[in-house]
Amino acid sequence: MHVGIVGCGLIGRRRADVVRRSPGDELVIVADVDEGRARSLARKIGCLATTDWQEVVAREDLEIVVVSTTNDWLAPITIAALQHGKHVLCEKPPGRNPEEARQMMGAAKGGGRKRKIGFNHRHHAAAWKARELLDQGSIGEPLFIRCRYGHGGRPGYEKEWRAAPEISGGGELLDQGIHAIDLFRWFLGDFQEAFGYISTWFWNASVEDNAFALFRTAGGRVASLHASWTQWKNLFSFEVFGQDGYLIVDGLGGSYGPERLRVGQRKMEEGPPEEEVLEFPGPDVSWEAEWREFVSAIRESREPLANGYDGWQAVRMVDAVYESARTGRVIKL
Repeated sequence: MHVGIVGCGLIGRRRADVVRRSPGDELVIVADVDEGRARSLARKIGCLATTDWQEVVAREDLEIVVVSTTNDWLAPITIAALQHGKHVLCEKPPGRNPEEARQMMGAAKGGGRKRKIGFNHRHHAAAWKARELLDQGSIGEPLFIRCRYGHGGRPGYEKEWRAAPEISGGGELLDQGIHAIDLFRWFLGDFQEAFGYISTWFWNASVEDNAFALFRTAGGRVASLHASWTQWKNLFSFEVFGQDGYLIVDGLGGSYGPERLRVGQRKMEEGPPEEEVLEFPGPDVSWEAEWREFVSAIRESREPLANGYDGWQAVRMVDAVYESARTGRVIKL
């Protein structure tokens, strides 16, 4: 696959490294509004650089465009790339609101073009194994999911683009919380209701630094989320409880701590459950696994995991929590 990347920030550089290490794939060109940033990445990889994203999406020698810009540019660039016949890996969230996500989803229909949303948490080794065990019936019928996810920001965080609603579209719920929401849907399917609160307690910003959300499926299964920019010590905890046991993912590697999966089996008699701890040491492999799945989906002419519909639904759930926080009502999805 011949690849172009639009957006050369932290995530764009990470995507470039993945493509560079992927056998048979080639990074042809990168683009960024900051010319120095684009040229720096291009020198490292050995490819072309430009400040014009339209040049990238219009190139006839590319099969894939990766869009890793700020949230306000994700929709227009992704739509343009799809209209030029490219497959697109678009970072999360797929738009600042449901309408932008819906437009992106619609632009991919027909023509065999594939769009994958950058929900790389599905590809973390512990989360992948947890889903595999759930499918195998390891903990029986799932009952509920509980997730805590957050970090503490850094000095000046309120001045960064994520704190500007016209650019980001929302705060911590749309930033990190949407990863958890996508995992909720991956484990439990579509949800029917949403309720939540959002707060801005610490950071002097026009978006939320904490979000508390509840979601319920048509069958009565519930998922709860606390996403926070005031966690101070980075944390990721994703717990799935079933009739026969539980699956608990802790950590994402790096500053979030070692990636582990605790598998608990409920005893029929009294006493604590039997528990096995699976550890996944080493570097974060989710980005490479996500890329391999996307390329495979293109070659196999199938929908990738975390496709346009998944992205739209996740943004709808975020928006429903925002509406619930404004109105104090349960929102039907």
